[in-house]
Amino acid sequence: MLKKINLVLLAILTITITSCEEDFLETKPTDAISSADALATADNMALILNGLHRLLYAQSQTILPEGTSQRSGNHYWIPLGDNIPGGVIHSARANNLSWQNDTQWISHTLETSLTTEHLWYQRYHVIASANAIINKATDGSLTEDARLKEIIGQAYTYRAYAYLSLVQHYARGYLIGNPASDPGVPLLYASEAPFTSAPRSTVQEIYDQCMSDVNSAIEYFQDATARPTGDPKHKSQLNINVAYGLKARIALNSGQWQTAADAAVLAREGFPLMGQADYYSGFNTNSLPEVIWGSNVIATETTFFRSYFYLMCNTFNGSQNRNNPKIMDKRLYAQIPDTDYRKGLFLKDAPNSNNSASNGQGGWDNNTNPLYTTEEEFEAEIDRLAGLYGWTSRHNTHPYMHVKMRQKNPGTIDPDDIIYMRTSEMYLIEAEAYAMLNNVGAAQNALRPLGEERDSAYDVTVFDTQAKLMEHIKFQRGLELWGEGFLYTDKIRWDEGIDHAADGGSGASQVLYQAGFQQDKPSVNDDWIFKIPQKEIDANPNISPSDQN
Repeated sequence: MLKKINLVLLAILTITITSCEEDFLETKPTDAISSADALATADNMALILNGLHRLLYAQSQTILPEGTSQRSGNHYWIPLGDNIPGGVIHSARANNLSWQNDTQWISHTLETSLTTEHLWYQRYHVIASANAIINKATDGSLTEDARLKEIIGQAYTYRAYAYLSLVQHYARGYLIGNPASDPGVPLLYASEAPFTSAPRSTVQEIYDQCMSDVNSAIEYFQDATARPTGDPKHKSQLNINVAYGLKARIALNSGQWQTAADAAVLAREGFPLMGQADYYSGFNTNSLPEVIWGSNVIATETTFFRSYFYLMCNTFNGSQNRNNPKIMDKRLYAQIPDTDYRKGLFLKDAPNSNNSASNGQGGWDNNTNPLYTTEEEFEAEIDRLAGLYGWTSRHNTHPYMHVKMRQKNPGTIDPDDIIYMRTSEMYLIEAEAYAMLNNVGAAQNALRPLGEERDSAYDVTVFDTQAKLMEHIKFQRGLELWGEGFLYTDKIRWDEGIDHAADGGSGASQVLYQAGFQQDKPSVNDDWIFKIPQKEIDANPNISPSDQN
């Protein structure tokens, strides 16, 4: 399958060096441990897991064979989930690392693009490393104490996570196709070279594997050492809550509604909803109370202009943001009640200061907002927003721009944590699952805590039919999870296309968005499915050109 897979290790090499003046320790990452040593003990296997934690966000050339500096794992893949379906809207052309190619539906439909290649290979590296742990830790040669069970639980969770990601991108959606016969992705069982996979399994077989793995993870976690608490960095480790959260996602996307609802409840135990102060703090740290899982991005291993916040955050000091403020779909904004505090994170009346804006309305001479009757008022508001949110004088502003994702140190290139799973998502999974079961009361009960926390006038009882509930859940997911990477899989699950021109328009430019401006729904449009990398077809004897999506 892969030309070369290394066990992904983050070992600490401690070298005592004695000189005439001082003794000191040199500590650095290395992957120089042999496979046999890496798998000899639970603590050594934990080094492999630490490597996987780092792999999720590292620049790929620092950790993978044939990696590239232009992709930094989930820094790229998470916002891609909102970039491809047009949830996060670009306001202008910008320097982009192919970021706007993804927006324009160029990259994921091309078998030689970095997007299709590196998502595939990164996820299979995760699987191969998880295989190594699972195969050794369960072969009976090691005592399955609580520490080893924790390691095994994390490995099974990682494998389920990687297979779910692969099947959701490189195969037809479960609910819109024929999962028993639709081709999925190859199953890989090996943990040593040559890493030749099986042929493409069906979508059903991959979902079955995901569910089997996550159930195994939960079983092991029940008797395992607990994930440490007290420091947000520990949330990069996977635990039983993460496993339940993944189970909820797997079940939701495969129509196992009751399983999804039950798992979502268990996933959020111990992670209370955050209030307005936390919600307004920037979504930049695992320390937020409802974060169940996220990458703790180590500052010394920063990705600089390859980070989630570089691509998404309007305060990041990079040309992607200075020239191209990211905005919310105007149609979604129009649905937000004034009593919902989430509305305050999207600046409808921000002046359009960008003369290069794709809507052609940048600068005072093109101003159409009646709030600004003079150029002085227009410029004063630009300065006020810069002072309030901390971006630089070189940053442009744009109507409907977001301030949801903000750096701890705005106006810099500092990296921040990447959030993967929150309590709010679990409430919304539970609500959607019960809505699909047409259990109106249970769906309302699932929505109530989230809605009442966010909106002081929230009344869930008005959503009293399955149809009303589903429309409201779509709105809530679009708003609550905006920018967190869920819209691509949501649209596939709901079988919804893209139309930036409909209902008054989203605010996106057809000239800028090109093919991404309008796309038919996934059930009739295979361009929603990522192409299998050509390198995989060329190298894998079990994958032929006829297997291409």
